[in-house]
Amino acid sequence: MIMSDTATLSTKFQISIPKSVREERKWKAGQKFAFLPKGTGVLLVPIPERDQLIGLAKGAKPENYRDRKDRF
Repeated sequence: MIMSDTATLSTKFQISIPKSVREERKWKAGQKFAFLPKGTGVLLVPIPERDQLIGLAKGAKPENYRDRKDRF
Protein backbone atom coordinates (compact mmCIF):
# COMPACT_ATOMS: atom_id res chain seq x y z
CA MET A 1 0.00 0.00 0.00
CA ILE A 2 1.27 3.42 -0.92
CA MET A 3 0.66 6.33 1.44
CA SER A 4 -0.69 8.40 -1.46
CA ASP A 5 -3.69 6.08 -1.89
CA THR A 6 -6.73 8.27 -1.25
CA ALA A 7 -10.49 8.12 -1.64
CA THR A 8 -13.24 10.73 -1.79
CA LEU A 9 -16.50 10.59 0.15
CA SER A 10 -19.36 10.69 -2.36
CA THR A 11 -22.61 12.62 -2.00
CA LYS A 12 -24.17 9.28 -0.94
CA PHE A 13 -21.53 9.02 1.84
CA GLN A 14 -19.75 6.11 0.13
CA ILE A 15 -16.01 5.54 -0.23
CA SER A 16 -14.33 3.21 -2.71
CA ILE A 17 -11.33 1.47 -1.16
CA PRO A 18 -8.30 1.77 -3.47
CA LYS A 19 -7.44 -1.42 -5.37
CA SER A 20 -3.92 -1.59 -3.91
CA VAL A 21 -5.37 -1.63 -0.37
CA ARG A 22 -8.01 -4.26 -1.23
CA GLU A 23 -5.45 -6.53 -2.85
CA GLU A 24 -2.89 -6.19 -0.05
CA ARG A 25 -5.50 -6.95 2.62
CA LYS A 26 -7.26 -9.58 0.46
CA TRP A 27 -10.63 -7.87 1.04
CA LYS A 28 -13.52 -9.11 -1.10
CA ALA A 29 -16.81 -7.59 -2.25
CA GLY A 30 -19.60 -8.21 0.26
CA GLN A 31 -17.23 -8.47 3.21
CA LYS A 32 -18.49 -6.71 6.38
CA PHE A 33 -16.45 -4.13 8.31
CA ALA A 34 -16.59 -2.37 11.67
CA PHE A 35 -15.77 1.32 12.02
CA LEU A 36 -13.95 2.03 15.30
CA PRO A 37 -13.35 5.64 16.37
CA LYS A 38 -9.63 6.22 16.97
CA GLY A 39 -8.50 9.71 17.95
CA THR A 40 -9.51 12.05 15.14
CA GLY A 41 -9.86 9.18 12.67
CA VAL A 42 -11.60 5.86 12.21
CA LEU A 43 -10.13 2.36 12.16
CA LEU A 44 -11.66 0.09 9.50
CA VAL A 45 -11.63 -3.53 10.66
CA PRO A 46 -12.99 -6.55 8.77
CA ILE A 47 -15.48 -8.63 10.74
CA PRO A 48 -14.44 -12.29 10.55
CA GLU A 49 -16.85 -14.97 9.37
CA ARG A 50 -17.85 -17.59 11.94
CA ASP A 51 -15.80 -20.34 10.23
CA GLN A 52 -12.67 -18.14 10.51
CA LEU A 53 -12.99 -18.22 14.31
CA ILE A 54 -12.79 -22.02 14.60
CA GLY A 55 -9.78 -22.99 16.71
CA LEU A 56 -9.14 -19.41 17.84
CA ALA A 57 -9.17 -20.36 21.53
CA LYS A 58 -7.46 -23.74 21.09
CA GLY A 59 -5.46 -24.54 24.19
CA ALA A 60 -7.20 -21.93 26.35
CA LYS A 61 -7.44 -23.00 29.96
CA PRO A 62 -10.76 -22.15 31.67
CA GLU A 63 -9.36 -22.44 35.20
CA ASN A 64 -8.32 -19.25 37.02
CA TYR A 65 -10.56 -17.29 34.66
CA ARG A 66 -10.95 -13.71 35.84
CA ASP A 67 -14.62 -12.93 36.20
CA ARG A 68 -16.36 -9.60 36.73
CA LYS A 69 -16.94 -10.54 40.39
CA ASP A 70 -13.31 -9.77 41.29
CA ARG A 71 -13.35 -6.24 39.82
CA PHE A 72 -13.78 -3.14 41.92
